Amino acid sequence: MELQLALDLVNIPEAKQLVKEVAPYIDIVEIGTPVVINEGLHAVKAIKDEFPSLKVLADLKIMDAGGYEVMKASQAGADIITVLGVSDDTTIKGAVEEARKQNKKIMVDMINVKDIAGRAQEIDSLGVDYICVHSGYDHQASGKNSLEDLATIKRVVKQAKTAIAGGIKLQTLPEVISAQPDLVIVGGGITGSEDKQVVAAQMQQLIKQG
Repeated sequence: MELQLALDLVNIPEAKQLVKEVAPYIDIVEIGTPVVINEGLHAVKAIKDEFPSLKVLADLKIMDAGGYEVMKASQAGADIITVLGVSDDTTIKGAVEEARKQNKKIMVDMINVKDIAGRAQEIDSLGVDYICVHSGYDHQASGKNSLEDLATIKRVVKQAKTAIAGGIKLQTLPEVISAQPDLVIVGGGITGSEDKQVVAAQMQQLIKQG
């Protein structure tokens, strides 16, 4: 089980500072969609250059032109790139094809997918590396969490690794871990805490104990 830090509401210098504080305790750093929108793929390159031993995920939420956008993110140094589960199969296939060429990985984000089980099965057969259940900001505000969706995809997914994102905090982490995802994605649960280093270290410890 791995821990991914999601950075959403920061600029490049703030991102570097944050990652520096918690780098020993995380496996993957995610350059969130808001950062990519504000800063472009320069943010991906800046973090990869500064922290070459960490995997960097570019949360592009690709909806079209899968191959092209994966190529661009790969050139910027992304190790993992996200595609939306609601996008067309040809978009996902194009992304996977390009990722194979570049030796990168594809994560499919299931945000707003209506038939989680059915779509996860279809996506799994397209050769993606991760399938992620995700309660977005707007979902979290209405009290939705992703644990039920994680259980659903774990039942049907045979090849891809599973990931979970959305509102995970230190106090809810044990429940998430017991659902056994391959990857736990935490944003504000680390970035919004007083002592980021301590929280990240505690999270890593819990995850390692599995």
